[in-house]
Amino acid sequence: MDQKNETDQKSEKGISRRSFVGSAVTAAGITLVPRHVLGGRGYMAPSDKLNIAAVGAGGMGHNNINHCAEAGENIVALCDVDEKRAARSFEKYPNAPRHKDFRKMLEKQKDIDAVIVATPDHAHTLVAMAAMQLGKHVYVQKPMTRTVGEARKLTEAARKYKVATQMGNQGHSMDGVRIVSEWIWDGAIGPVHEVHIFTNRPVWPGQGFGRPKDTPPVPETLDWDLWLAGSPSRPYHPSYAPHDWRAWRDFGAGALGDMGCHLMDTPFSALKLKYPIAVQASRAEMVVENRKRFVNTETFPIASTVHYTFPAREGMPEVKLHWYDGGIIPERPDELEPERPMDFGDGGGAIFYGEKGKIVCGTYGDSPRIIPESKMREYKRPEKTLKRIRGTHEQNWIEACKGGEPATSNFDYSGPFTETVVMGNLAVLFPGQKLLWDGDNMRVTNLPEANDYVMAKYREGWGLGS
Repeated sequence: MDQKNETDQKSEKGISRRSFVGSAVTAAGITLVPRHVLGGRGYMAPSDKLNIAAVGAGGMGHNNINHCAEAGENIVALCDVDEKRAARSFEKYPNAPRHKDFRKMLEKQKDIDAVIVATPDHAHTLVAMAAMQLGKHVYVQKPMTRTVGEARKLTEAARKYKVATQMGNQGHSMDGVRIVSEWIWDGAIGPVHEVHIFTNRPVWPGQGFGRPKDTPPVPETLDWDLWLAGSPSRPYHPSYAPHDWRAWRDFGAGALGDMGCHLMDTPFSALKLKYPIAVQASRAEMVVENRKRFVNTETFPIASTVHYTFPAREGMPEVKLHWYDGGIIPERPDELEPERPMDFGDGGGAIFYGEKGKIVCGTYGDSPRIIPESKMREYKRPEKTLKRIRGTHEQNWIEACKGGEPATSNFDYSGPFTETVVMGNLAVLFPGQKLLWDGDNMRVTNLPEANDYVMAKYREGWGLGS
């Protein structure tokens, strides 16, 4: 049910070893033992096809399913609370059993090896945790979670249950993030002390306003109670589902959750970041009834800035990362040619400030350039030192599920990364207050009340299990 219409990647089918292995063991008189008996929980022989289920079969979920099917895997179950939203997937994969409640699907279908989680953000943790506890591999759309605490729990669960994981920030399988990393590590612009990141999001209506007062009927094709999952109960309204849930704190993660997991990915990788030590934010509020401003805790603001401070690490100096959304943009670099717009891709971009120059790039680290262009032409590019990803982001995860190397955005990487991204949303609740952050212990050390927002709270009947 992820709404963003993201860039598809070229699908490339893997080469099956089934016929070769089958002939060899038959000739040798060897009896094949089922993969789960041989390898234990979560084990998958490379020659096998994955049996994949999807929770959230519309929007980006539909694309994720297609990429897995195009890679030759089996789509064995589709789960969605909105029949209309999931109709394309239901029609395209008529042999896959349909479900509304992911808990019943996981209980009933024992043939599932791996699960795509493409629901709105508020259900990501609930679905992924339930799947991993049963030894299922998981592909979770970005942002991995809405809160810092949920990201930590999923990261720890992936290690505990020894499953293959991937967050759906597909740019991490593209070349841009690797090119920028290689340039920075090569010293192309010297030590980096600042990065400015900006996006034109939010582009969905409703952000910045209060809760709607009218209560229209729930569409017949939607199970509203299941859509709410663990979030507090409230009447249905089209301002929430199916399209605009990103605006609401109970359901989404705002502009940071939508685009931060793309735009912040390249600096997070290239600068070898982990947890920030301080975060400070500001926000714009709407003027509402009677021309009075109010602090809106229902939705994310119409615009915000977030300033992260990261400590020195691995020979790199302390660095400040600045986030801008809602149309706010950083100061134009002097080195940027007058004819070049301040839009490096998909309504935003990133600017790296080094001691010897600046690099600009697009949403996924794409189209990176040293500025001005004269310096780019002078620069001798280094040899490739980072492995490039073959095929789609989903195929990279599939290979990990079958015993290959960990997926490129597995939870050991994307967990701490997500914690950093959504830490910005926590800071937005306390504008102007610098939050001192102990990342290892997930605590704000100078403002105790901020810790109430580190972990999500679920309504009765919903939880993460043991």
